[in-house]
Amino acid sequence: MTPSLRQLQIFLAIADTGSTTAASLQLPLSQSATSAALAELEAGLGTALFDRLGKRLLLNDTGRALLEPARALLDDAAQIAHRFGSGGAVRPARVRLGASTTIGNYLMPARMAQCLARWPAMEVSLRIGNTRDIVEAVLRLEVDAGLIEGPCHESTLEVLPWRQDPLLLLAGADHPLARLRCIAAPVLRAQRWLLREDGSGTRESVELALLPHLGGFEATLDLGSTEAIKQAAIAGLGVTCLSRSAVGDALELRRLVALSTELPPLDRPLYRIRHRGRPWSDSLRRLLELAGDD
Repeated sequence: MTPSLRQLQIFLAIADTGSTTAASLQLPLSQSATSAALAELEAGLGTALFDRLGKRLLLNDTGRALLEPARALLDDAAQIAHRFGSGGAVRPARVRLGASTTIGNYLMPARMAQCLARWPAMEVSLRIGNTRDIVEAVLRLEVDAGLIEGPCHESTLEVLPWRQDPLLLLAGADHPLARLRCIAAPVLRAQRWLLREDGSGTRESVELALLPHLGGFEATLDLGSTEAIKQAAIAGLGVTCLSRSAVGDALELRRLVALSTELPPLDRPLYRIRHRGRPWSDSLRRLLELAGDD
C-alpha cells in the first residue's frame, strides 16, 4: 500500500505530539479518526511505527526512518500546491528562510530589499530565532534553509560557510575602559561580561572567539537579545562582544565605544544549513548569494 499524504500528515502530528489525542487537536481531527489512520498506515506498511508506553506513543527505529522522508514529501506537496494550485496560473517560487537573531535583524532586511528590487516576483518569508530554533526549523522542513551564527552538529544537515562576520569588543561611552588604549587580557577578564543566553549562536561564537585569549569570564550577565545587550552596555552594566553589523548606529552616535585591546581582530564564521540531498532552488541561491555580498 502506498501511504496517502493525509496518513503521513497524521503520522507526523503523532510523532510531534506523542499521542493520538494531542495530534487530533493539532490537525484537527477526531481522536478515533486519528487512531484509525495510524492503524491503517501501520497495517499497510506491515510494521509498527511507534512503541506504546501507556498513552504515550514513542517513535521506534522504523518510525524514525520514516520521519524525514515523510516531512520532505509533505513539504514538496505543499510547494506544488502553492505554485500550481491558483486556478491555472503558475505562481513564482517562494523562499522560506530561517535566520538566527543577529543575521535576521541586522543583515538580512536590507539584502532582502536588494533581492526583491532585482526580482520583484520572488516571494520571501523570514523566520528569526536563536541558532537552536533555526536548526530545529530546518530539521522539520519548516524553512527551506537557515543562516546561523553558531556551529551546527546535526549530521542530517548540510553545513556550508556563508560569510565572515567581524566582532567588536564594546563598552558604553562612560565606561572606564572606554578611555583606555591597548587593554590587557587580564583587565578584560575581570569585567562583567554581557552575553546572550545558552543556545544562542552569538553566545557560542563569542566564547569561541574570546576564551582562548581570556581563559574565562569572572562575572557574566545573560540577556535574551542583542538589543538588550546593547542597551545594557550603553547603561554601563558591563562590556560585551557583538557583531559589527548590530552596533553601527550606537557607534555612530557615540553611545557605544569599540575598545582598544591587545587581542587580535576577532571575527566568526556564519553558516548556511539545509537538509542533505535537498536541492538549492535558483531563488534561494539568488537570495543567499546576494545576501552574502558586502
